[in-house]
Amino acid sequence: MRREIAIVVFPGFQLLDAAGPVAVFEMAERFRPHSYAINLLAPRGGIVRSSSGVCLAAVPLEQGRFDTVIVSGGNLAQLEESQPDIVAWLEDDNWRRAAGVCSGAFFLAEAGLLDGRRATTHWDAAERFRLRYPKVRLDADRMFVRDGDVWTSAGISAGIDLALALVEDDLGPAIARRTAQQLVVHQRRHGGQSQYSALVERGGRTGRFGDLIGWMRARIAEPMTVERLAGHAAMSPRNFARAFAAEIGATPAKVVEGLRLEAARIAVETSHVSLDHVAASTGFGDSSRMRRAFIRAFGTSPQELRRSAGA
Repeated sequence: MRREIAIVVFPGFQLLDAAGPVAVFEMAERFRPHSYAINLLAPRGGIVRSSSGVCLAAVPLEQGRFDTVIVSGGNLAQLEESQPDIVAWLEDDNWRRAAGVCSGAFFLAEAGLLDGRRATTHWDAAERFRLRYPKVRLDADRMFVRDGDVWTSAGISAGIDLALALVEDDLGPAIARRTAQQLVVHQRRHGGQSQYSALVERGGRTGRFGDLIGWMRARIAEPMTVERLAGHAAMSPRNFARAFAAEIGATPAKVVEGLRLEAARIAVETSHVSLDHVAASTGFGDSSRMRRAFIRAFGTSPQELRRSAGA
């Protein structure tokens, strides 16, 4: 069965929001011919300029029936100029499933498609989204979220993760895995994986907690309470917790677990030491606790991850 895929763009769209999913469906089509046909649409069609200046040729929004509609994101000011046309088109229910990449979730929410549903968007737009669409259950920590026939993804490159998940939903994990391998990306970062890794890496939006993040990594096996972290930052626990979450977009506990998962995943994939040793050396304490954390974050166990990595 050939699935018609509509990629919707607008003046000022983020190029990778469109190009990432296009590459995924193109590659999946090579492995399973006659699975996908890709259509690039825009409110008035023609040559559409992205935020980078690179232009793509699109056809006007059509009334035809599409299997999957994926709306790109972009600069929020420019997004709002195109919102009425795209929202009206989405409201015609001309699709089997709909997806928003990055700030593309704003289009879906404006059309009412996310009311009462779980969704995500780029971390930098999360607070604005939450205030504007209170009926949506925003989970801004996720790489992508599926709620029924509506999908949303976090920032930019997460559109590739979302598209791979769509391919897996359509054609199964084997085709999704081959597609990812051909694109030289992870089979996919599971939806539960945090999108805040870049912010953590630089210590927050302003880099305020960069030294603290380095200190945490160096002592990842040790207890990491809010009180201890606050003491190292020379702040009261209450002020620290509030400032840390504002800078990084996640609680100290969430970041601690993320750093431990990162260290444990690397050890699992690249070494032959026992899982009990990995758990102890990364602060999980025991392998059972580490296993539960892996399944929550990656959707797979440490044993399965090690087997797939060939370690």
